[in-house]
Amino acid sequence: MARIKLTKNELKKQKDSLKRFQRYLPTLQLKKQQLQLVIRQIEAKERDVRAQQEKFKTQIDAWIEVFGDEFDITPYTVIEKVERDRGNIAGVDIPVFKGLSFKNRPWDVLATPVWIDPAIENMKKLVAYSAELKVLEIQRELLGKELRITTQRVNLFEKVKIPETKEHIRRIRIYLGDEQTASVVRGKIAKGKTVKVS
Repeated sequence: MARIKLTKNELKKQKDSLKRFQRYLPTLQLKKQQLQLVIRQIEAKERDVRAQQEKFKTQIDAWIEVFGDEFDITPYTVIEKVERDRGNIAGVDIPVFKGLSFKNRPWDVLATPVWIDPAIENMKKLVAYSAELKVLEIQRELLGKELRITTQRVNLFEKVKIPETKEHIRRIRIYLGDEQTASVVRGKIAKGKTVKVS
C-alpha cells in the first residue's frame, strides 16, 4: 500500500479522489456494456454475411462446374478500391463497409462466351461478400481491443483504486481522531497542572 500523509489536507485529497473514481466508474461500465453489445451485433452480422455468402456459392456452384474451366474471368473482376466510411462506437473509430469498385475492363463480345456478363456479376458479388467480412473482422478486432482496455480500467477502479482510497480515508480518520483525543487529554492534563500550581 502506498505511503500517505496523515493530515487533513491528505484526507481532503483522498475524498476528492474517491468522488472522482466513483463518478468515472459508471461511465466506464456503460462503455464496457456498449462495446460488448456492439461486438455481439458485429459477430451476428458476420455470421449472417457468411451464411449469405455460402448460400450464394451453393447457388452458383453448379453453374461454375459447367462453365468454369472454359474461360478465366478473374482479369475482369480486379478490385480497384474498397469503399469504406468511418464510424465511431464508444469513442473508437472503426471502418464501415460501403462497397467495392472494380477496374473496368472491356471484353470482346465475339471472342468471349455468352455467359460472361452474369459470371462477372456473380464473381463481383462473391468478392464483395469477402471484402465485407474482412471489414467486419477489423471492426471486431478494434472493438475487442478497446473492450479489453476498458475492462482493465473498470477492474482497476472497482478492485484497486476505490478500495485503496477508502482504506486511506479510514486510516487518516483514525489517526486524526486519535490525535484529537490525545490533544484533549493533553489539554486536561495541562489544565490540571495549572490548577495544582495555583
